[in-house]
Amino acid sequence: MADITGRFIEAHLLQVIPYANLNRDDNNSVKTVVFGDTPRTRVSSQSWKRAARLRLQQRLGQQALRTRRLAERVQEYLVEERGWDEAAAVLAGRHLISAGSTGADIPKKDADTAPWSTAAMVYLPDTAVVELADLAEQYRPQFEAGKPVKSAIAAKNLIVPGKEVDAILRSRNGVINLFGRMLAQVEDAKVDGAVQVAHAFTTHSTDVEIDYFSAVDDVTADWGDAPGSAHLGHAEHSAGVLYRYAVVDLRELEHNLGGDRAASRELATAFLDAIIRSLPSAKKNSTAPNTVPDLIHLVVRNDQPVSYASAFERPVAAADEGGHLAASITALDSYATRLAAILGEEDVCHRGHIAVHEAATEPTGLGGAAENLAALIGETVDAAASEAEAEAR
Repeated sequence: MADITGRFIEAHLLQVIPYANLNRDDNNSVKTVVFGDTPRTRVSSQSWKRAARLRLQQRLGQQALRTRRLAERVQEYLVEERGWDEAAAVLAGRHLISAGSTGADIPKKDADTAPWSTAAMVYLPDTAVVELADLAEQYRPQFEAGKPVKSAIAAKNLIVPGKEVDAILRSRNGVINLFGRMLAQVEDAKVDGAVQVAHAFTTHSTDVEIDYFSAVDDVTADWGDAPGSAHLGHAEHSAGVLYRYAVVDLRELEHNLGGDRAASRELATAFLDAIIRSLPSAKKNSTAPNTVPDLIHLVVRNDQPVSYASAFERPVAAADEGGHLAASITALDSYATRLAAILGEEDVCHRGHIAVHEAATEPTGLGGAAENLAALIGETVDAAASEAEAEAR
């Protein structure tokens, strides 16, 4: 089977975010980074990857479950969908996670009544819950007999074979094949991720602003006494133009899919749509920062992925009439043009872009302009795999 011609698809995005706090730290403060000796607003890659993963799951109809509460999820399913008695379902859930290689994290107090969790976080398709329930069904009489779990663990005499549980813990779907999985406790369960996502940061310096807010007690207000606020608080926000960068490694993705090129193309297409259109949901009800990228630039490379973050090491200055977006597009275009001249184009299979705002001058280093997002993504994925498919034919 021929190798994929374009191994890496890069997404370079410029997105205006109004007054918001998409990603907070442990003190509810705006996340920041000092870059080019200048403070910038930052949104972590973990935050944006989760938003993209949730959108991707919705599009593909494939749910992935990241949890340590697997035992409770299984026992809930056994009671609600299979008609099990609560006590037998609890025993089944605890036996299942105890039998698997992750092992169970048994509460030190009230172990008979407190929830049991897996000793490590598991990440698996939500269909695994049904598969584990099917496995429990095979041993339903034993569970209904009420065999104690802790004594069975101590005697290494668990009802369910551990290898059968581990086989289910190894299962994966398209979402896991894209984002990867770290599960060292279960042999052959680790999946190397096929996507890379950078922390987003503003192309210019930003200030964090404090918003003081209050809540009025409607009852006391109606009574006409105790005027004023029943609650006072504050929250941090910022605004600016973010540079976002993500990569999908098509060869790694195809490897995760066992060589299924058609599935690889479908997942790459879905991922690009998800990473472009997703948005972290923090404080969405109080800020509604529901923007989309103002510039989308996709590149297909053979050799290695290349970030354009250096284009913004020197912070972009606002235009005389205000605004950082136009200058950010110019900086990105100039950097891409210079980089292409230095590195050459032999390892670039394709480049294209689409912009929401009409630029004063058409970008010259970002490839041709596509009609719409679907066309841009389709042209890019087609370009990445076209020669490989021709060789396969």
